[in-house]
Amino acid sequence: MIYELRVYRTLPGRLPNLLARFQNHTLKLWEKHGIRQAGFWTTLVGESASDLTYLLAWESLAEREEKWPKFATDPDWIAARNESEKDGPINANVSNQFLVPTAFSSVK
Repeated sequence: MIYELRVYRTLPGRLPNLLARFQNHTLKLWEKHGIRQAGFWTTLVGESASDLTYLLAWESLAEREEKWPKFATDPDWIAARNESEKDGPINANVSNQFLVPTAFSSVK
């Protein structure tokens, strides 16, 4: 198992829009495409309270390479993204990393 760590830094005041998009659209589309989330967090104390951080769980990079492009080009996703950004962009930037659990990790 590998984990994809994604951090979305939203523009000022736009975090509620991003959270609504995930809750109302993105999670359903991930389920449709077999994408598994391993958790979501907002920042209580840290560099930016405008961040949304989450993990995706993948069996392998090959699984990610197969499923993510299908999600990203799904017309329902594109429509939901466009609707959520009708008043302007939500994110200032998005970063991601692929993580592999250590032998002593409680998460495998």
